[in-house]
Amino acid sequence: MKKNIVEIFFAAKNFSAHVPLLPGCVSTGKTPDDIKSNILTAIQFHLEGIKEDGDKPPVAFRGKFELIFKFDTQSLLKYYKNVITGSALEKYSGINQKQLNHYANLHRKPRVEQIKKIQLAFHNLGKELMAVEL
Repeated sequence: MKKNIVEIFFAAKNFSAHVPLLPGCVSTGKTPDDIKSNILTAIQFHLEGIKEDGDKPPVAFRGKFELIFKFDTQSLLKYYKNVITGSALEKYSGINQKQLNHYANLHRKPRVEQIKKIQLAFHNLGKELMAVEL
């Protein structure tokens, strides 16, 4: 199954998404769950349009495909702000809560080093949660 990236961003008051391999294929939604549903509809519509024009869709969209949702740092923090506490993210990333909040609310853009710390924090938290057995 071919994997295709959908990039998710937060703009104004909505999440937005686009598919790099399908220029012009975009969607918006109030939540990432909305985006996941809406972008699939947009992709199907886009692929139908390509076929109607007599063109072939990109190889990655022929047959079965899987969507991989890639968040930018700000949209990821915005989405998980009400799921993971600021203190937990501070503990795992080493970045203070106030700074994380600035990133989540689009007041500041994180540097590459900060993005790596945030990504590692989410991965480490995920690993720790995956190790839990009940």
